[in-house]
Amino acid sequence: MIIIVMGVSGSGKTTIGKLLADSLEWEFSDADTFHSPENVEKMRRGIPLSEDDRIPWLQDLQTAIKHWLQENKNMVLACSALKDSYRQFLVVDSDRIKLVYLKGSYELIQMRLQERSNHYMSEKLLGSQFSTLEEPLDSISMDVVQPPQIIVQNIITALGI
Repeated sequence: MIIIVMGVSGSGKTTIGKLLADSLEWEFSDADTFHSPENVEKMRRGIPLSEDDRIPWLQDLQTAIKHWLQENKNMVLACSALKDSYRQFLVVDSDRIKLVYLKGSYELIQMRLQERSNHYMSEKLLGSQFSTLEEPLDSISMDVVQPPQIIVQNIITALGI
């Protein structure tokens, strides 16, 4: 199974994803590591990525997902996956790929981003992330106000693992 932990920047995808993977004794991967240096630089400067910027990134992610499925790996992938079309492209097997949506208010996420250091994602992009976000209907939704360990336990319970 592959669990895609999705949401806007600052929602806790990496934190929750790593905790979830550790709890399940699964592998973890962060979709941010699949971005080209050019994409990272754009985001660092506060420039939203275009669809053309995202296509190679999504293709690389889909290739990795297909590879993990072929190898029957249990994976947790932290990935923004803000648009429904991106999720449809990545969820190549709906029986074996599950979405977990980390949902939080603009104000809470903004506060988290202001407190964060050593990350290339600019706080300036939060508005464009929320504008781009198409909330998933077919996911496990978690309110990010809760402590990370509670969120992870709730995800495990919701998935029945």
